[in-house]
Amino acid sequence: MFFDAKDYAAAARVLGGLVEEVPEQTGPRLLLARSYYHSAQLGRAESELRTIVERDPVEHYARLMLGRTLQRQNRHEEAESHLRIASALAGDFEER
Repeated sequence: MFFDAKDYAAAARVLGGLVEEVPEQTGPRLLLARSYYHSAQLGRAESELRTIVERDPVEHYARLMLGRTLQRQNRHEEAESHLRIASALAGDFEER
């Protein structure tokens, strides 16, 4: 509902409460990170994504989003490793 309306700040408020109730679940935390990302709350997005990656290092979408979040913060070198890992997890290998 909030994502369809592009009201990401409202989505973050709702999802923040949900993540507090079920902190171990990845799905709500990923949605919270997405809502932070789309509402330009990049520090918060990064924090949530790092939590996911620490718990599940092979979570492809969290790696991809973390890389993109770091890029938006002009931290391109730091982003590169996460983007490469996300690409490898997705099976996207560069041909040499």
